[in-house]
Amino acid sequence: MQLTDKNIVVGVSGGIAAYKSADLIRRLKEQGANVRVVMSEGGKAFITPLTLQAVSGNPVSDSLLDPEAEAGMGHIELAKWADLILIAPASADIIARLNAGMANDLLTTICLATAAPIAIAPAMNQQMWHTQVTQNNVDSLQSRGYLVWGPGQGEQACGDVGFGRMLEPTELCSYCVNYFAGANKPGELDGQTWVITAGPTREPMDPVRYISNHSSGKMGFAIALAAQLAGAKVYLIAGPVKLATPTGVERIDVETALQMQEQSMAHAEHADVFVACAAVADYRVAEVASQKIKKSTEQLQLVLEKNPDIVAGVAALENAPFTVGFAAETENVEEYALGKLKKKNLQMICANNVSAPGHGFNSDTNALTIFWSGGSLVLPLTSKQELARQLVGQIAKKFNQSPLDAS
Repeated sequence: MQLTDKNIVVGVSGGIAAYKSADLIRRLKEQGANVRVVMSEGGKAFITPLTLQAVSGNPVSDSLLDPEAEAGMGHIELAKWADLILIAPASADIIARLNAGMANDLLTTICLATAAPIAIAPAMNQQMWHTQVTQNNVDSLQSRGYLVWGPGQGEQACGDVGFGRMLEPTELCSYCVNYFAGANKPGELDGQTWVITAGPTREPMDPVRYISNHSSGKMGFAIALAAQLAGAKVYLIAGPVKLATPTGVERIDVETALQMQEQSMAHAEHADVFVACAAVADYRVAEVASQKIKKSTEQLQLVLEKNPDIVAGVAALENAPFTVGFAAETENVEEYALGKLKKKNLQMICANNVSAPGHGFNSDTNALTIFWSGGSLVLPLTSKQELARQLVGQIAKKFNQSPLDAS
């Protein structure tokens, strides 16, 4: 119940993703939130007010010119009631009207009249999302303090594939939880710069094949969001993953381990904290074929050479940041983690058993045991978003004790 007593207005604009709004409202209420729903005319074409009234437990508001509601200045009442306004889905149209400062329906009027933070969850065709005017509108809203959560990437109702999908209700609920958790601890990481690596790397064999692993990047992205919400300037060095960039985080996309090393070393020099969450390939192909390797023999032999140890390299810098490693293991988790902590001269290491159900790669949940010189702490199985919030708090605590000695 991490949203207990939080008042959230869910705005539903026109888009096929409106069918997800009912599940979003249900999940917000499961976390203890009070939810009121405001619908645009377009939103009502995709899902009925009666449905959203049933799941929210409150009447749905949909008209700026409702005499009964406006007798009590209903739009001002909702604007003042909200602790957060979340528009999900946020169509290209509603984004454009918000950017223009229009108040030609109830939803835009409430947004103009509120002092509460406003988050939008974009949902539209991939070409509409990438159109320059939409990007300009989104950038403008962000510069004025709007939170932009998403969009995600994948197959769309029209058959296109790309960015434009509304984030899933579980993800948006986690964003709300993380937002309020960060808002409850304003400035905890103010003035700090964090560099976080996330996702896998891809080591090419030829122009069409590569060696990689199952890392989804979800844990690293969750840590980036949690650090940003706590006030840090965050650089997220991401391998090839299909995840939306957390609001306020600067993302650097890479493919190979050598590219990740280059970006990590460049950014770590100016960082206070470096979190090596990425699953970096240990080896790369010594000689990458210039043309596609044909299936001509029963066996194929590849010569592999060792990739650099990025986190150890960062920890060895003359003015090294507080350096946190990850140990994803399938056996002897504590033994291997403590060995890496000492060998790589880290201030902290986060260990987990990726072979356990619900832990690690591709899962939405995880559990960690964190080790430092002279101590350890178990963070039990929970969502990666909540786990990231707890982990960032522990890193901040140890960093504030001493950036060079976490004992």
